[in-house]
Amino acid sequence: MTRIGIILGSTRPGRNGEAVARWVLEIAKQRSDADYELIDLLDYQLPHLDEAYPPSMGQYSQPHTKRWAETIASYDGFIIVTPEYNHSTSGALKNAIDFLYAEWNNKAVGFVSYGSVGGARAVEHLRLISGELQMADVRSQVALSLFTDFENFSVFKPNQFQQDALTTTLDQVVAWSTALAPLRQA
Repeated sequence: MTRIGIILGSTRPGRNGEAVARWVLEIAKQRSDADYELIDLLDYQLPHLDEAYPPSMGQYSQPHTKRWAETIASYDGFIIVTPEYNHSTSGALKNAIDFLYAEWNNKAVGFVSYGSVGGARAVEHLRLISGELQMADVRSQVALSLFTDFENFSVFKPNQFQQDALTTTLDQVVAWSTALAPLRQA
């Protein structure tokens, strides 16, 4: 069965992303089209990129990199939950992405973002990065506003239409992950 990882892209104390990622997982788990699992960057404790060789060479030397590579390689596609910090994604997420190369190739990716403008600028940066990693980013995304989908900017209370957007994003990620399977096996 297709495996989709839901990457929680914030490690900040008190992060809003944890509630968002758990919401994504809860909705995804109601589906029967794929296996969904949460991947929390806090569980990997990745330091600032510390590999001697570029990730495209696949010559990982650090135990944390090997563990991270094994995890990412085991999935067929991803939903990335990202905050928007300073018109981009979190440094922790960018760093985690930069550790690897081949493990991302030929996999679908969708985005659930949050911020003052729904995290749209963070997703635009992630789309550029995804293209370089040979990932297929799906068109649909969920853009959660700190003003309308959070109470007091911290208690997650998404509007109903956000669940509809998430369903479409999940549909697209599963479809593209399945379609790309032959490329991953080549």
